[in-house]
Amino acid sequence: MTEDKIKSNALKLKIIEAGYRAVEELISVAEETIIKPTKKIIKENKEEEEYDWLAADRLKNAAAAKKVAIFDAFEILSRIEKEKEDLNSIERGEIKETTGGFAERKATGVKQS
Repeated sequence: MTEDKIKSNALKLKIIEAGYRAVEELISVAEETIIKPTKKIIKENKEEEEYDWLAADRLKNAAAAKKVAIFDAFEILSRIEKEKEDLNSIERGEIKETTGGFAERKATGVKQS
């Protein structure tokens, strides 16, 4: 492998690691509770939590943000898996050669080394 390919592969591995960290952060967003107790109150000798109820539009926005975080996490993971497989196939020498140009490679998904 050429020095440029080695540098490129090392950068891809760093991007993959950053992708895993991004997924962890998106998971944190998805796990965050939307409606949180604001304070504990005592009613009839029982401790209860009082909740700060969000308006319907704010609740809908919070739920949509969680949905986006979850889908983004899956999209990032899928791309990471594809890139890792591409790196592994390069190391095994399994790259398909093509004589087509950029547009043909993009349309067929064939990687050129």
